[in-house]
Amino acid sequence: MPRPAPRSATRPAPRQPVAVWPWPIALGLLTSFGLLSALLGQHGIWLALSWVSLSIPLVVTTVCLIRAWSRPSSKGGLS
Repeated sequence: MPRPAPRSATRPAPRQPVAVWPWPIALGLLTSFGLLSALLGQHGIWLALSWVSLSIPLVVTTVCLIRAWSRPSSKGGLS
């Protein structure tokens, strides 16, 4: 009688919460900083800081969405 496939071969092991949360927290803090810097000053360094700190989460989100859409899903076809 054939042995069943090991669990790791059928689906990936779940991540620990500690491994999942640092990046969303960092992006949230960066967004908060960008919003506050946009409120504190509208000229000079504050304007540049707000643009940079608000653009980084947008770029990260776009890259992650493109990667997710281009990866085949486990059900077949594109996700």
